[in-house]
Amino acid sequence: MLRFLILFSLLIHSCVAPPKTKAAAGTLPAKKWLTLSGKEPAVVARGGFSGLFPESSATANDLAISSSSPDLTMLCNLQLTKDGAGFCLSDIRLDNSTTISTFFPKGQKAYKVYGQNLKGWFALDYSADTIFSNVSLVQNIFSRPSIFDGQMAIAAVEDVLDTKPPKFWLSVQYDAFYMEHKLSPAEYIRSLRFNGINVISSPEIGFLKSIGKDARRAKTKLIFEFKDPEANEPTTNKKYSEILLNLAAIKVFATGIIVPKDYIWPIDSAKYLKPPTTVVTDAHKAGLEIYASGFVNDMLTSYNYSYDPSAEYLQFVDNGQFSVDGFISDFPPTASQAISCFAHQKRDTPKIGKTLVITHNGASGDYPGCTDLAYQKAVDDGADVIDCSVQMTKDGMAFCLDSADLIPTTTAATTLMTRATSVPEIQSKNGIFSFDLTWAEIQSLKPQIQSPFLAADGFPRNPKNKNAGKFMTLADFLKFSKAKAVTGNAAYLASKKGLGIVDAVKSALTSSKLDMKVLIQSDDSSVLDSFKAAPQYTRVLSIDKEIGDAPKPTIEEIKKHADAVNVLRSSLVTISQSFATGKTKVVEAMHKGNISVYVSVLRNEYLSITFDYFSDPTVELATFIAGNGVDGVITEFPATATRYLRSPCSDLYRELPFAILPAKAGTLVSVASKEAQPPASAPNPPLDAKDVIDPPLPPVANLATNNASGGAPPASLRSGTIATTANLSLSLIAMLALGLLLCAGA
Repeated sequence: MLRFLILFSLLIHSCVAPPKTKAAAGTLPAKKWLTLSGKEPAVVARGGFSGLFPESSATANDLAISSSSPDLTMLCNLQLTKDGAGFCLSDIRLDNSTTISTFFPKGQKAYKVYGQNLKGWFALDYSADTIFSNVSLVQNIFSRPSIFDGQMAIAAVEDVLDTKPPKFWLSVQYDAFYMEHKLSPAEYIRSLRFNGINVISSPEIGFLKSIGKDARRAKTKLIFEFKDPEANEPTTNKKYSEILLNLAAIKVFATGIIVPKDYIWPIDSAKYLKPPTTVVTDAHKAGLEIYASGFVNDMLTSYNYSYDPSAEYLQFVDNGQFSVDGFISDFPPTASQAISCFAHQKRDTPKIGKTLVITHNGASGDYPGCTDLAYQKAVDDGADVIDCSVQMTKDGMAFCLDSADLIPTTTAATTLMTRATSVPEIQSKNGIFSFDLTWAEIQSLKPQIQSPFLAADGFPRNPKNKNAGKFMTLADFLKFSKAKAVTGNAAYLASKKGLGIVDAVKSALTSSKLDMKVLIQSDDSSVLDSFKAAPQYTRVLSIDKEIGDAPKPTIEEIKKHADAVNVLRSSLVTISQSFATGKTKVVEAMHKGNISVYVSVLRNEYLSITFDYFSDPTVELATFIAGNGVDGVITEFPATATRYLRSPCSDLYRELPFAILPAKAGTLVSVASKEAQPPASAPNPPLDAKDVIDPPLPPVANLATNNASGGAPPASLRSGTIATTANLSLSLIAMLALGLLLCAGA
């Protein structure tokens, strides 16, 4: 089994990391850390890579080592069988994390553990032979992959030690319980002679004191673990909150402490960070190391982190006030990249490579899209390109908004539902459309943040910012002088509303006198053709359906109309049941035809990220940028993308101790048995040349007497305004940074 897993690990690295050259080798400047020792914080893998595989399985341990920092510490939670054998598993009850209840359906028992009556299947009721020969592991967190359940053996402590991890940490959670039943964790550890055990931790003072002499002789660190502040420590019967007040007393028998992360950065009931406590500085003053526990990628923590797990780690080590000495994490690669790649990164650090960071409605993951605050944050976050989806009011005011339908992006549904109408050419359901309202009516509304995972999964985006910001007119956006994008159903507008969107966009561009690179995006080739005579514009064809390839005739047809394409994520990496199953030829084909490729839309919420990317938006970025070679990423969280591109770890040709590797589609799912793997999905169809060609735009309707909404015709256009509407088929995007103009023109 272990031989196979090591091969699996090497396969991941050999397939995704290009050969490094001596010319690219280099070392990073030494970082100054506010840890007790001044060295970088430790990464401690709880049960290996337990965020993906069942805890402490050989696969979880191996992948943790191969994908994390070189100095990784492997943590094993000790449990004992009735004949005194030790194995690694967190919960004293085995039924949530193993198949034991299947083999012994009548084996449930009840025990009192730390004053609580617990029911379940307990290790101390079974022999080592019974456990290791019959029982296998399952994933006990339902949001994590279940296809590996029942296929991986429980790991004996000795088995993990035999793999010689860089460092090994043994956690003893239930010494008093086992001693009550005539099993001794201390004697078990002595039988191992402390060999290979670098750290031992426990929430029980009595246990740590009982092995103190032996641990000092073996040079094994002892760490005291804090539990819930109101829980009682078994030896002293004092609350952990009381023990916390006298850290000097802990120094007598331990060299450090573990605390749940909210001991350091508390979170209020609304899920926002409160000011930090002094526990880190207090521990360091007492000469104690302090480790923070409870780090995962697949759980909503605080809205301050914008669903970015790396941002949470950085809050604990790169805040300018203090740094913890280590993290205990279910996702050790994410902790590793935060420490090795992102900590102490300066905002003015130049990005590596030419990949563009393009926003989707500004920083719309943090603020309502297309508002002044969303655009300002995108600029502050270092986006190369910001976009403005231009809509049109009934009285001729052009403004930025994601959709002509105001219901998803404003508070229109609360006050203007009587104005809802049906426009089948735009969408199948009724909407409240911008072109049926005046600018004054729209200004009476508030913007509304879009939370794509709220309705189905209960994951809102920053509630404090739900209605923050102001709508921006196109004139104001151009004065912001960074970028502009217009998207509209040109054929519909020209034939039904009398609004010539293409001519209006040309007029706006001319009057704005933009001195930066402009990209014009549309899913309509005729719209792009209307800008053919303006070589200063880069034309982008938006391909809104899944494709798997682009044959040569299709490439030739695209080149007649566009310089670049915007494709869906699933057109580059195929997905089945949240696993990446294949890589398409789209980027390769487009690049052969000298066509740039942008991929959209990237989000931070782990629900939108495949298991292969470790529920980490940074690994998804690495997969599309370093693994697929896209020319730009379109994202709602530009801070995450720019931080990755500023990091030397994004350069796979550079000799560094740690690199952020792209995922190789199909590798993770192949670890599961054939029977457990998700069904193979049909391959994406190639893009046909005929799908690129659209009919010519119809002439603008002459609605001189009355417009379609029953109001007066639009007044003469002012500079910076456009008589147009709807966010469906035309986009203009302007470059932000002069230093990236070469990238856009490549």
